[in-house]
Amino acid sequence: MCHVNSTVLGIEESRDAVPSCVPSMRRRSAFWLVSGPHCVSELSQAELLAMNFELVFQMLGGGGQTSYAKNSKLQEKAVVRIKPLVEESIKQICKTLPEKLVVTDLGCSSGPNTLLVLTQILNAVYEYCTQSSQLKPEIQYFLNDLPNNDFNNIFQLSVQYETRIREEKGDDYVPFYVVGLPGSFYKRLFPSKSVNFFYSSYSLHWLSQVPKGLEEEGYHLNEKEIYINKGSSTTVANLYLKQFKRDFSDFLKSRSKELIFGGRMILSFLGRADWQSIGGLLYTWGLIAEALKAMVLEGLVEEDKLNAFNLPFYSPSMEEVISVINMEGSFQLEQVQTFDSNWDPFDESNDTFVEDKRLSGKNVSNYIRSIVEPLITSHFGDEIIEDLFSRYAQNIARHMSAGKPKYLVFILFMKLKDEEQAICGGE
Repeated sequence: MCHVNSTVLGIEESRDAVPSCVPSMRRRSAFWLVSGPHCVSELSQAELLAMNFELVFQMLGGGGQTSYAKNSKLQEKAVVRIKPLVEESIKQICKTLPEKLVVTDLGCSSGPNTLLVLTQILNAVYEYCTQSSQLKPEIQYFLNDLPNNDFNNIFQLSVQYETRIREEKGDDYVPFYVVGLPGSFYKRLFPSKSVNFFYSSYSLHWLSQVPKGLEEEGYHLNEKEIYINKGSSTTVANLYLKQFKRDFSDFLKSRSKELIFGGRMILSFLGRADWQSIGGLLYTWGLIAEALKAMVLEGLVEEDKLNAFNLPFYSPSMEEVISVINMEGSFQLEQVQTFDSNWDPFDESNDTFVEDKRLSGKNVSNYIRSIVEPLITSHFGDEIIEDLFSRYAQNIARHMSAGKPKYLVFILFMKLKDEEQAICGGE
C-alpha cells in the first residue's frame, strides 16, 4: 500500500474492471470533425474531457515565451540521458541485418526535441554499419501524437532536417523517411510485427482520460482539487491508480502485437518515490489548485468549474509500474534507471537550495503552462490564464523556500519475451 499521508490517503489494489469509454479511431474522428459542434453543445466541458480529452489535449504551440517550443528543456535532458540505451538498442537490431528499420516515437509533440532521437538513431546506424562494413538499412521513422498535435510544424522541421543532413553527409547518409501518425498510443497503431523499435519520452504519465467515477450523480469526489492531493480520499487515489493500470496494460498489449521479435522499447516518464516528497507531482498540481481556489474566493473562477476539473495524469511508483508489466506478461524488463530532474528546466546546479526563487518560479510556471494551458482554457476559458499562472509562479517560489524540488524520472528498457516466457509470465 502506498500513502500520501498514512491518515489521509491510501492506494489499494482493486480487481474491478474499468469500463472502456474511449471511442475507436473511426468514431472519434467522426465525433471530432463531423458531429463535434452538436455533441459539444450537449456535453459539459468536464464530461467532454472525461470522455475523450484527445479533443483538447496538446502542447501550447507557437514560439512565444510560454510555448512548448521554448519550454521543453526537461524533455531534452531525458533524451540526452537515454542516448546510450537508444544507441545500444539500434546496434543490437542492426546485427540482425535488416534491410529496413521501422522506428516510432510515441508522444512526439512538436518542439525542438522531436528530431533529437532520430539523430541518435541515424548516428548509431551509420557508426555500426561503417564499422561492420554492412549496408545501411532504410529507416521509416513514425512520429506519433494525438490528432491536435502540430504535425505541420514537424513536417517543416523534417524537410529542413533532411536538407541539412544531405548537405553534411552527401551520398553517404542513412536514408530515412519521416511520417506523421496521429492517434492515441493506448490502442493499436500498426499491423502485427511491423516495428523494430519503440521510443516514448515524457508521455506515459498522461492517462487516456480523466478517471471514470470521479463524478457520481452530480457529486464531485475530488472537490476543489485537480489531482490527487492531501485532501483527496482513498477512493480518488484508487480511481487514478485503476485508470493507470488499465492504460499502461493496454499500451503494453498493443506494442507487444506490433513489435518484431528481437525489437526493443525504451520508455521514460515521471514517477514517484513517495507522495510527500517536496518535488512530487502532488505539489506540482496542488499549487495550481491552490491558485484556482484563491481565484474562486475572489469571484474570478466559478466554484462548480473547479470542482468539475481533474487532470488525466498519474505519476506511478516503480512498484506499480513493474506490477502492470508482470501482469500483462508480454515484455521482459531488461533495465531500469531513475534520475532526478530539477523543477526549473534551466537550473543545471545540484545545490539543495534555489538561489533565485522568483525566477525559478516563473520558469516552472511557464513550463507547466506550455503543457496544460489548452486543457485549462478548454474548461475555464482563456480569461483567467495570465492571472492564474502569475499566481502559480508565486506559489512555486514560496514552495521552493523548503528546498529545491526535483521530478523523479523512470527509464525502462524492454524487449518481448519469447512465447514460452510469455505464457509462464503472463496471467
